[in-house]
Amino acid sequence: MNKAVFFDIDGTLMDCLNGITDIRPRVKETIRSLQANGDYVFIATGRPYAFLNESLYNFGFDGFVLTNGAYVKVKEKCIYKECLKRDSIKELVYNFEQRNIQYILQGETYSYIKDEYKKLHSFYDSFSISKKYFQSEYDLEKVETYKIEMLYNDKSGMDYCLNLANDDYDYIHNIEEKSFELYSKSNTKATGILRVLDFLDIPIENSYAFGDGKNDIEMLSTVGCGIAMGNAEDYVKEHAKEVTDTVQNDGVALGIERFIY
Repeated sequence: MNKAVFFDIDGTLMDCLNGITDIRPRVKETIRSLQANGDYVFIATGRPYAFLNESLYNFGFDGFVLTNGAYVKVKEKCIYKECLKRDSIKELVYNFEQRNIQYILQGETYSYIKDEYKKLHSFYDSFSISKKYFQSEYDLEKVETYKIEMLYNDKSGMDYCLNLANDDYDYIHNIEEKSFELYSKSNTKATGILRVLDFLDIPIENSYAFGDGKNDIEMLSTVGCGIAMGNAEDYVKEHAKEVTDTVQNDGVALGIERFIY
């Protein structure tokens, strides 16, 4: 029976802030060996399509679970997508601009960001994210948004963002970077993975996932075998069935060899 293996990007396949801006050679080799064996390999990330670098586009993954499960693609076929409500986006954008919060609207192919948001542009430069799919001219009435990322400048901006969590939305907050990622509670990496498994008719016990962050917890605890990275926080590791080495030490390759082969 074929297996399906899902990989987070940041802190799992790559560590851009610490100089790992591509999948390491040993990790590439072991992932390709899964495909050679007839198994499926997927990216499962909070990133939108616009934030994937060329090496990820061209690697040959069998599909993508993007924007925390709001957009799911198997091969070239989109099997699920659900954007945020446009009225909610308009209200959020108004409040961001009133509080000098820089933001980017993450769409299906393109992401939408104002040219004057230099701090936010610089933030993405630090993650080696190409601007190829960034657009600065857009109509808020027409764009479809799957996730929003924000940078705040002061405590009032932070307090506003902290209060955005409700029945519909949740967020990831990075205090050090003064950033938030806002996404729909109805979609997670786990729900996206379940849609892929259903589409491919693969039983849950034949699914695996590698991750390191808060937004990986549900997928690690949902798949047949969740594998936490060695660089993950302890509260993430608690939700995984297994723990591998760090991204710097080719933890994904070691995890595949130990827990999947």
